[in-house]
Amino acid sequence: MSQNRISTLLQQDKKLLIAYYMPEFPVAGATLPVLEALEESGADIIELGIPFSDPIGDGPVIQAAAYTAIRNGVTLRNLLALVRKARKGEGCRKITAPILLMGYSNPLFAYGGDCFLTDAVQAGVDGILIPDLPPEEATDYLAMAKGAGLSVVFLISPVTPPERIEMIDSLSTDFSYCIAVNATTGTAKLSDAATEAAVDVYLERVRQHVRKKIVVGFGIKDKARVEHMWQHADGAVVGTALLQHIAGCTTPEECAREAAGFWKTLR
Repeated sequence: MSQNRISTLLQQDKKLLIAYYMPEFPVAGATLPVLEALEESGADIIELGIPFSDPIGDGPVIQAAAYTAIRNGVTLRNLLALVRKARKGEGCRKITAPILLMGYSNPLFAYGGDCFLTDAVQAGVDGILIPDLPPEEATDYLAMAKGAGLSVVFLISPVTPPERIEMIDSLSTDFSYCIAVNATTGTAKLSDAATEAAVDVYLERVRQHVRKKIVVGFGIKDKARVEHMWQHADGAVVGTALLQHIAGCTTPEECAREAAGFWKTLR
């Protein structure tokens, strides 16, 4: 089985800039142009949200984006079809960046766990992150995903104890995702010195208990925050700020143009 794109990318000695995007937001037809714009503007990994009607871990911006995506016809099957088109270059330049899906367990189990993993790989997905699937309960899923060639990512939070950090690090395929603060997406504030210092201490503590790479997300909205997080982690994830920047766009072309412009400011 060939190595997937995430595993290949993480062999490089570089700091990663990871984009989170909700498909078909804010308008239908935006996904493929936005994916092309993000890749061309320097997104190392593209994380696609799986829209869900009850995204309890997400803040108001991503919740609203999920509802918009659902109204614009995004289902899990439709999302995989969009990834397939992106990989083939249908409707955009062929996308070669690693694609990670992030979503809740309910849609995946409704689709059929083993069927989803097979279809995801065939579509061109490289990895999966399910925030509400505890690592302790993921043994079967983890085995099936790794068997299919998918990278599996688990979350670490500021209150995760050392022994659990080590367990999560052992289960995550290529890297673990550190939540910067205990908050829903987009509501974290990393601008004050005290919070920033606390995040630094937390990430250094994580470093002492992992062997694999770590990326950090939640509250990262500009180049200064990206570069600061790169001092302590291997990658930074920007999602809510990207969605906010393109929220007012009315055409797929405008979405792509604005996404590219914003992403270039982070690099």
